[in-house]
Amino acid sequence: MNDTIIKGMAAGKQVRFFSAYTKEVVETARSTHNTHPVATAALGRLLTAGAIMGSMCKNNSDVLTLQIQCSGPIKGLTVTSNAQAQVKGYVNRPDIMLPPSSKGKLDVGAALGQGVLSVIKDIGLKEPYVGQCSLVSGEIAEDLTYYFANSEQIPTSVALGVLMERNNTVKHAGGFILQLMPFAEEALIADLEVRLRDFTSITSLMEQGLTPSDLMTKLFDGYDVEFTDTQTPQYHCDCSRERVYKAVMSIGRTDIEEMIADQKPIEVNCHFCNKTYTFDTEALKSMLAPQ
Repeated sequence: MNDTIIKGMAAGKQVRFFSAYTKEVVETARSTHNTHPVATAALGRLLTAGAIMGSMCKNNSDVLTLQIQCSGPIKGLTVTSNAQAQVKGYVNRPDIMLPPSSKGKLDVGAALGQGVLSVIKDIGLKEPYVGQCSLVSGEIAEDLTYYFANSEQIPTSVALGVLMERNNTVKHAGGFILQLMPFAEEALIADLEVRLRDFTSITSLMEQGLTPSDLMTKLFDGYDVEFTDTQTPQYHCDCSRERVYKAVMSIGRTDIEEMIADQKPIEVNCHFCNKTYTFDTEALKSMLAPQ
């Protein structure tokens, strides 16, 4: 099954949905950052959410950042995406190891502990929009559901999952976001609450071979379902030597002069892709030359 995001409407357009399969995105992140299983699960869930929420952006130039600052041993996560569903991210502590939860699952909630979820949207205005909410469970899907309800006042259901192979590579990953339209009927809302409560874990359904469109067809069985668009999510870091060069220039003349005085090259590591950029003293001197 290839990575994909399926968009559509259901129940007489009373619900819009975004359903995704993101195994390759999450596996790329795992191999890039060498994450241990619980960190892979946490980052994979946030990457999946980021890819979906990026695809929800209205303008091609929009950029979305999901950031979790927390007290748990994972220490925090950051994911950035865009309207093309290109996503990148990192976890502050990729090597954490925790025992399974009481349900025998990877204990993402314990890894995060208490904290704050921030949703930052750069949509071309002078200042980006920032919405925040406290973590309600640390399981990420529930936290995003809470965010949508409280910060954006949109009744939303979020499901996210990552299933690991025995060799700790990613077997399946994906999720969905459902949002009720303002005119959604109470009977539909009540029915969906029951269906979502009884819905089997998303990764177990993927293990059975269900695609993102199959998941929505199953969830909305008995209702009309219209698929309107598809996108291909991709783990993509847009760092470059030129961008890093400009970032180093921005730290200020005094600091650059101190680096030059040390007579040693500096290395700058990209958090998102682990690529390292090296600048020798001549490159540093060029930063101080008149532009």
